[in-house]
Amino acid sequence: MESDPRQITQLLKQWGSDQERVREALMPMVYEHLRRIAARQFASESGGHTLQPTALVNEAFLQLEGSTLDFNDRRHFYAVAARTMRRILVDHARARKREKRGGDRLRVTLSDASAVSEAPTADLLDLDEAMAELEQHNERVARTLELNYFAGLTREEAAEQLDVSVRTLDRDLRMGRAWLKARLA
Repeated sequence: MESDPRQITQLLKQWGSDQERVREALMPMVYEHLRRIAARQFASESGGHTLQPTALVNEAFLQLEGSTLDFNDRRHFYAVAARTMRRILVDHARARKREKRGGDRLRVTLSDASAVSEAPTADLLDLDEAMAELEQHNERVARTLELNYFAGLTREEAAEQLDVSVRTLDRDLRMGRAWLKARLA
């Protein structure tokens, strides 16, 4: 169960002043919610992933810890954490894809039968590329999808975070889903 949102927000306001103390107080309060965000992001991943949700949460928290971001509130923190987790997954997928292709080594095949099929991580990479294109085309629509699907915010929470009405958010979600569907088809 998540702790009092006001207490979390108060700690986040102190993020830049004493990160070690804030992290120690904050982590137990937000860990389960971050773990749910990580699990949601793993739901669309292929099986046999070498990275686990717990490791993803820890890595994201480490990356956030070194930042000098000012968090408005817990929703802002969760949105930034979700984006950070998505970036970590994309970087991990790129590394796996690079490694499958032999990394920096010269690849020599002995016969056509020995060719190895490519890992199914391309889906995540394609999605990331499409999201980056969408962000260039319409940043608010991209952020809407990110907050709703990757960060797991409710429609109302995402609308509040973006400072738009729920109706506008719903319209942006429809547009974003249609754009991604066309782009990924």
